[in-house]
Amino acid sequence: MLERMTKDPQAPRLARLAALIADETRAACLLALLDGRAWTAGELARHAGVAASTVSEHLGKLVAGGLLTEERQGRHRYVRLADARVAHLVEDLAAQIAPDTVQPPRGLRESSAGSAMARGRTCYDHLAGRLGIAVTDALTSRQLLSQDTGFALTEAGLRWFEDAGIPLDRTGRRPLARACLDWTERRPHLAGVAGAALCRHALGKGWCVRIGSERAVKVTASGEQALEKLLGISGPTLR
Repeated sequence: MLERMTKDPQAPRLARLAALIADETRAACLLALLDGRAWTAGELARHAGVAASTVSEHLGKLVAGGLLTEERQGRHRYVRLADARVAHLVEDLAAQIAPDTVQPPRGLRESSAGSAMARGRTCYDHLAGRLGIAVTDALTSRQLLSQDTGFALTEAGLRWFEDAGIPLDRTGRRPLARACLDWTERRPHLAGVAGAALCRHALGKGWCVRIGSERAVKVTASGEQALEKLLGISGPTLR
């Protein structure tokens, strides 16, 4: 007689997580929040194309499930992704969608927005799209980033960040460098502490600016000059 196997205690938690994400409105909210910013329920409702009361119910479930955190300022309620792990989960799941299953853009506006996102965007707190890949490739070709067994900054890479005036917080448990699969380029870009620090520095210095209401970013003229000087990335590559 076969022994009765004990059910894996992770199974119920995994099922609850999958159920949380397996809704189009909740998925739309999670993808929007990959920009790393806090959104109001009204903003997310307009983004998802549903009523405010509908999105509020969905956000409550995502907060209760630990995928979002919320904060209140006066009458306004803001939500954001709970942490980088949630962002990585959402981005990794989005990257698994085969290119031939993605619906074509429904108009010029949607096509333009999609092109901007593919050119450059934020993936929670680091750079993605062709911009993120260009930075990752440049760091790797200059032996500042190793991809031999996962992503790791080399000693030269640590000095590069220091010389560039980009501080790295090495006190937490978050990995210094992490590979994150880019869902438009189908290749990994730099995430982790180093990826977040570089993105924060680029936005703070005006090398990149956010465009539209999506996660898209555009490299400025000063950003082109800085990235060419620091990493040898040519301007046309970033446009």
